[in-house]
Amino acid sequence: MTTTVSFIGLGVMGYPMAGHLAKAGYQVRVWNRTSSKAEQWAGEYQGTACKTIAEAVQGSEFVMTCVGADKDLVEVFQGDDGIIAKAPEGAILIDHTTASAGIAECLSAAAAERNQAFIDAPVSGGQQGAENGKLTVMCGGPETAFTKAKPVMDNYGRAVTLMGPVGSGQKTKMVNQIAIAGLVQGLSEALHFAEQAGMDVEKVVDVISKGAAQSWQMENRSGTMIAGEFNHGFAVDWMRKDLGFCLDEARKINASLPVTALVDQFYADVQSMGGNRWDTSSLIQRLRKFR
Repeated sequence: MTTTVSFIGLGVMGYPMAGHLAKAGYQVRVWNRTSSKAEQWAGEYQGTACKTIAEAVQGSEFVMTCVGADKDLVEVFQGDDGIIAKAPEGAILIDHTTASAGIAECLSAAAAERNQAFIDAPVSGGQQGAENGKLTVMCGGPETAFTKAKPVMDNYGRAVTLMGPVGSGQKTKMVNQIAIAGLVQGLSEALHFAEQAGMDVEKVVDVISKGAAQSWQMENRSGTMIAGEFNHGFAVDWMRKDLGFCLDEARKINASLPVTALVDQFYADVQSMGGNRWDTSSLIQRLRKFR
């Protein structure tokens, strides 16, 4: 029998992720707040565009979500017409949204009342990773549910790992974003210094990328940073949302994140420059403006 999978939220990440499931032969039902996006998806892949969440999740063994933030999760999961109320008992609910650990714990408790399992499973790898089916998926939830769900997530994840109980996936994603924030600021300052010194910046990058300074950000973003091109990748608005989760959680657990807090304010400067939708590597533009 064909496994029925629902996918709620067809943004730049969810759209290709749901597509990989359809290509793998699952019976996929999709729902999106903007219905035309769901219809577009159904025209591109073999699957069904649904008009309501209830229609999308009815009889599904797995329900995936990838929406905006905590408030969007409350909207799609809770209430009389939400996922928890309308998905069958025994369903495994997998959330790929980057959100707070607290909302994951709340939704898990609500799902358990209907004998449903909840896995918080934020992803890293960006739009390119989603399109290529090469995402890193960080999961929190019960091991039995994860074991059943992993083969499904493997269709768009190159590394799908259970990190611990519910909330652990979101906390791992926070660690990821904290590390990226510091790396991008460091790379921005390095490139800015080379520019101000009148050096051949591309040649500098070519040399140092073969040593200890090498990073994913350097390999994949230094060229566009040098060129001042930022209309791609992970938006500054999204990064500030994520760093907000990091800083909130840090206050709860008494963790000190001075660099993260500073970089968050630097991103606020980028927003004030009109760079809300620029890639996160646009931190270098702030240095160029204020030099």
